[in-house]
Amino acid sequence: MKPAPRSHSTALRPKVFIAGGGGIGRALGLMLRNEPSVMAEVVIGDRSLEAAQAAADFAAAGAPRVAAPRAMGMPTAGADGELEAALEHADVLVDCLPGSEAPRMARLARKHRCHYLNLTEYVAETREVLEIAQGAETCFALQCGLAPGFVNILAHGLFQEACQSWGVQKLERVRMRVGALTDHAVGPHYYGFTWSTVGVATEYVHPGVALRGGRLVELPPLSERQPLLLDGLPLEEAVTSGGAADLPQALAGYVQELDYKTLRYPGHFAWVESLLARAPAGADRARWLLEQMEAAVPHCEEDLIAIYADVEGRDAWGRLRALRHGMFCTPIEIEGQRLSAIQATTAAGVAEVLRLVLKRTLRGPLLQSQIPPAEYLDGPFIQWAFGAED
Repeated sequence: MKPAPRSHSTALRPKVFIAGGGGIGRALGLMLRNEPSVMAEVVIGDRSLEAAQAAADFAAAGAPRVAAPRAMGMPTAGADGELEAALEHADVLVDCLPGSEAPRMARLARKHRCHYLNLTEYVAETREVLEIAQGAETCFALQCGLAPGFVNILAHGLFQEACQSWGVQKLERVRMRVGALTDHAVGPHYYGFTWSTVGVATEYVHPGVALRGGRLVELPPLSERQPLLLDGLPLEEAVTSGGAADLPQALAGYVQELDYKTLRYPGHFAWVESLLARAPAGADRARWLLEQMEAAVPHCEEDLIAIYADVEGRDAWGRLRALRHGMFCTPIEIEGQRLSAIQATTAAGVAEVLRLVLKRTLRGPLLQSQIPPAEYLDGPFIQWAFGAED
């Protein structure tokens, strides 16, 4: 039987297994090895050994006192002997695979008594992982990336700040908005792929969970489209799935209106709706939309992340008040390696949660509303990716 997880400190380097050698996995490996408070030993697994090795080579930059990352191939289902052995020696499993893989990875983490962290916005899989995590001796931190992830903690922090400074316990409205954009966009789609194509198509066809009148509701995907000006840049927002994390449940009874929406350049959502209107009856809408978008939308290296969150409510004297926070995030560089904006912000989100999990030796399920906003937002990984913004 594997012994209970060791007590971590900055003097004891955690062993982190990263499942997924894509853009986020390699960025995460680079960050975890080069932050002095963590300096993790990293193994990167992927179904393609070549992809895993490329990710390990990328993450090897810097950190001369830390062992070079190791690459390994992973089976597409279940687990083989090599994967079992790697997890037996791991303290943490960070799941950067597609959301459909989350239950498989969570079961393996539970079996080997590893901390488990993931990024997915998939709702059904998140519920399944929460069931797996019940009674675990290690921490299962879910939806830890950018959206869900950073934006939820940012909004929760604004909620707490407003309640304290305004002398109230309840607010009228919480908004969370994130857009993974390109620097430039052309019609008819006004878009470029900078992250998971599957993730984009999936969030466009499933409902979003929100609060309306203080009650939990499901909103149709791509509904409630409205313009938003962020630092003078015209954008458009629309409901998409998964990005609200657990805030609707956590703040029910304390907030009347709460929602998450995706930001895009004007014209994009209308183009997506025109595609979905032509979907054959009975078709898998996410799969069909993915095929149509991949045929028309290019993949782009240059990218820009737009983030906006606000809270509104009446203070103890009856005045309508608001706290607003908006920013744009651009690519960064660590040890000579360029990270796109989506890589940096997503990897920083999960890395910061990992740092807190190790520091506090947390156990059981950990959702975004349970993460202390001030400690998270002041953390070193968040400062890397977001700290230059006001």
